[in-house]
Amino acid sequence: MVAPSSDFSSAVIGAAIVVHSTLGPGLLESAYEACLIHELRKRGLKVLSQVALPVVYDGCPIDVGYRIDLLVEDSLIVELKAVEAILPIHKAQLLSYLKMHGSKVGLLLNFNVLHLKDGITRMVR
Repeated sequence: MVAPSSDFSSAVIGAAIVVHSTLGPGLLESAYEACLIHELRKRGLKVLSQVALPVVYDGCPIDVGYRIDLLVEDSLIVELKAVEAILPIHKAQLLSYLKMHGSKVGLLLNFNVLHLKDGITRMVR
């Protein structure tokens, strides 16, 4: 089921909760990523993974290895973590990706928590 709004945050959070409830904490980020992609596609959402994000310098796009974990419906950036705690650098990374991509909304999801609600950060640029 696709979210009625254009930001899709609720749909992604719902899918992430299903993945986290099924797998629990303690796995690698890549496991959560693969399962979340599967869950989102089951819900009819367009999801791209590991999307290249070049730095534009002097008017020239330069690929320096930045990758968006998930891009949902070409608009919502989702960054996944499986870390002990979200640090300011993780939030700065998401904000930078939002600016570089031109997106307004992003989610930072940390799956290494007991309850996923404690690992969700929604950011708006």
